[in-house]
Amino acid sequence: MIINNVKLILENEVVSGSLEIRDGMIRTFAETQSSQPGAHDGDGGWLLPGLIELHTDNLDKFFTPRPKVDWPAHSAMSSHDALMVASGITTVLDAVAIGDVRDGGDRLENLEKMINAVEETQKRGLNRAEHRLHLRCELPHHTTLPLFEKLVSREPVTLVSLMDHSPGQRQYASYEKYRDYYQGKYHLTNEQMDAFEQEQLALAARWSQPNRLAIAAHCRERHLPLASHDDATREHVVESHQLGSVIAEFPTTFAAAEASREHGMSILMGAPNIVRGGSHSGNVAAHKLAQLGLLDVLSSDYYPASLLDAAFRIAVNEENDFTLPQAIRLVTKNPAQALNLSDRGVIGEGKRADLVLAHHKGDHVHIDHVWRQGTRVF
Repeated sequence: MIINNVKLILENEVVSGSLEIRDGMIRTFAETQSSQPGAHDGDGGWLLPGLIELHTDNLDKFFTPRPKVDWPAHSAMSSHDALMVASGITTVLDAVAIGDVRDGGDRLENLEKMINAVEETQKRGLNRAEHRLHLRCELPHHTTLPLFEKLVSREPVTLVSLMDHSPGQRQYASYEKYRDYYQGKYHLTNEQMDAFEQEQLALAARWSQPNRLAIAAHCRERHLPLASHDDATREHVVESHQLGSVIAEFPTTFAAAEASREHGMSILMGAPNIVRGGSHSGNVAAHKLAQLGLLDVLSSDYYPASLLDAAFRIAVNEENDFTLPQAIRLVTKNPAQALNLSDRGVIGEGKRADLVLAHHKGDHVHIDHVWRQGTRVF
């Protein structure tokens, strides 16, 4: 198959031309138009590598579309997968939470169902995107380590992250913001919130550090990429680096981002943060880190369509030095490198034909078609 009349977003430049796919791989590309009959006319659109998503919570929404509503697993998985490819994402790490900030939370109840759905649909070739697993380990919980040890050997597991959402820690260094978020989330009275906060502090004191050390050791032994989460201080980053973290997810301050760069960690920030112009929880804005050159990877987090949108926004923002190819690398090559996936993430001969064709429609980047390994999936 030939895709003709496109602007190819290569690793370091944009060229107008055409691209040929054979046996699911990019056979060749050229800065000329093809004269072959039957070539797909890209109508002058952007042709870029398929997007690679390292951390999305989107699957949760389909398994529990409303509180106390459990949706059939394969239907939920199919809907989630459709949204991924419609957003240009061809490789996705579905983040599932191990341990929870509250016993009986939907995430714990759905954990086995979600993991089984990802694993089974991928093995059976039912998914349009390639789905893998990201184990998000909520450290202040007694079930976290046993669950991790049970799940870490599952085939789709590709990334592990360590997080601590207890009061006074990292994202919730402010007790006031912690109370505002969880009191609203769980509809607690002031008295109930006081008890919940004390319970979480006790759990963190008992479990966070032992779980952190044990899970990191497992990852080093298995050569599984490890990510820190919401580091707020240089001390947090030093600890994360010593444990073997290669990705710094959502550092909450400039100091933590700078320290992550100094220690050779890939800095991952949320694409919604770029689209909205700042963090919804009041932490450092991703566009500010971009301006300082402290941004390596974007994740759609809770809103899949934000990924490509954010990359193009970074490219047109005159306050930073990102070219369009550099901005696209935030959602393609860089996340692939962070996971040692050398077969994708760039337009190059012999690479997987995971591709996105998009056009600007006014101020919006509209996705026309998506291919995974040469097969059109959108």
